[in-house]
Amino acid sequence: MTTPYEIRQGTSPVILGFPHTGTDVPPEIADRLNDNGRILADTDWHIHRLYDGLLDNVTVVRATFHRYVIDANRDPQGVSLYPGQNTTGLIPQTDFDGKAIWKEGAAPDEADIAARLRDFHAPYHTALAAEIERVKAIHGVAILYDCHSIRSHIPFLFEGKLPDFNIGTDMGKTCDSAIEQATLTVVAAAEGYDGVLNGRFKGGWTTRHYGRPDTGVHAIQMELAQSTHLQTETAPFAYDAAKADRLRVHLKNILVRIEQIAPGLKR
Repeated sequence: MTTPYEIRQGTSPVILGFPHTGTDVPPEIADRLNDNGRILADTDWHIHRLYDGLLDNVTVVRATFHRYVIDANRDPQGVSLYPGQNTTGLIPQTDFDGKAIWKEGAAPDEADIAARLRDFHAPYHTALAAEIERVKAIHGVAILYDCHSIRSHIPFLFEGKLPDFNIGTDMGKTCDSAIEQATLTVVAAAEGYDGVLNGRFKGGWTTRHYGRPDTGVHAIQMELAQSTHLQTETAPFAYDAAKADRLRVHLKNILVRIEQIAPGLKR
């Protein structure tokens, strides 16, 4: 079985998390997906490439498995992140458009959930937690920046067009306000882009679980509209280098500013 995560250790106080860029699906699970599911449309396409090289000595923790195997950014107990709103669960039953992804009668059951928690979800989070503790031991503080993307138009999940930058801090609970403000400042100054703080996406389970500012661990989620860096938001979901290069300037500014703030956050 492929290792469920990749790690690149660095010495920066910033850690980049990538729970949704993986596309590995074990054959026995892939066989249960229907034709729609096999498209893997809900991948955070090319996000690890988008952030590559933006911050020197940054630590990277990336899930290699696809979110249809199990979603690394969902509560392992299955608790909804957005009660009362359409969303996808720990092991999605549908794609982001509400369409089935599993063959008739092949949807995962409780035994599948338990096995995938053990084999994929738990190892990824064990690795991420260990890197947070390692970085915190170096600096006295750790800042987890969780990297995401999603299509800009998904009527099943939200109305209209999603802003380009969607910053999530669970209404300010998961990080110091200085991190939030620094990110907002860069976004507000990014010509040709728009953004929102704690709009439709307020931070997934990863951000909410690890973001404990009173312990010296801060977390912030960035959900990017895929229109900012893809040629099209449909298959084959190709990377648009020109778009990406424009966007990377602003992402780099965000990460550099967050890193600069870190020393002042020590408890």
